[in-house]
Amino acid sequence: MKTTTPRKTATKRAASVATAPDLSFVIPAFNEEANIAETIRRVEAEAARLVPAHEILIIDDGSRDQTFEAARAMVREAPVRVIRLSRNFGKEQAIMAGLERACGGAVVILDADLQEPLSYLETMLEHRREGYEMVYAVRAHRTDEPVLKRVLTKWFYRMISIGAEVAIPPDARDFRLMDRRVVDALIALPERNRFMKGLYGWVGFRAKAIPIELERRQAGTSKFGFRGLLRLGITGLTSFTDWPLRVWTALGMGIAVLSILYGIWILVKTLIFGIDVPGWSTLAVAVFLLGGVQLISIGVLGEYLARVFTEVKGRPGFIVAEEVSGEGPAK
Repeated sequence: MKTTTPRKTATKRAASVATAPDLSFVIPAFNEEANIAETIRRVEAEAARLVPAHEILIIDDGSRDQTFEAARAMVREAPVRVIRLSRNFGKEQAIMAGLERACGGAVVILDADLQEPLSYLETMLEHRREGYEMVYAVRAHRTDEPVLKRVLTKWFYRMISIGAEVAIPPDARDFRLMDRRVVDALIALPERNRFMKGLYGWVGFRAKAIPIELERRQAGTSKFGFRGLLRLGITGLTSFTDWPLRVWTALGMGIAVLSILYGIWILVKTLIFGIDVPGWSTLAVAVFLLGGVQLISIGVLGEYLARVFTEVKGRPGFIVAEEVSGEGPAK
């Protein structure tokens, strides 16, 4: 198995500056065997119409089907580079693998399922010529999603906006066009737990949102299920806001104040009315309540500590097993 280090990647990218294309497409793919060839054809046709030179980077995020082989078969028909990761590292890391290897003056991130119409690409390029360094797509509506997912998504963006240091637009997609300066800023960030929608906002620059209507998936089903969304949501919350930690501080103070007031009430009641028969139910409720609060607060603290632990270990966010282009395997 062939691996690629960040230093080799940076050297290769620097060597390509002289012949850099106008536009790079970064397309993460996981088990998209049925879609990937058609995606490449459509991207190639649209890019050839809009810019003089372009490249297409397919990031195979540890697919278990024939996605890599199907993409590799297209290297003779289009300016395609196929990067296969050694295992499934997740979409966020697959995007970073593509950004680190993209050489274009601007980079477009695009899903491999063909749901995001390429017709919006021309509008994105127009906004870039107007001076915007990042142009991103937002969903015009979510009527095609289940009610539960719509509700959870709405509350997630509300929670992450509380105390966040940057604004994270609700309903934003990964489909976006970024100037080279934005891409270089993202690559320079050292963190490994990446919530890309938050990082896009954190790096700043002039940004423009455009509403889009999603098309039906051409084949297959979404690979991003509830567990993946939950894991990504926790990463987003712990990366861009610290209010969950502050909530338990406030809750602890509130319980302490109530305990003091309750103690005063018992003292006054005893002095006036005498000693009552002690109640086991009150004691049991108090013990279980405080025990639950402590366990939850420890769990929240543990989530933040886990992020710190991951960063301290210093492992790379992804490992490249193989890279193929029209000139053969990359050196």
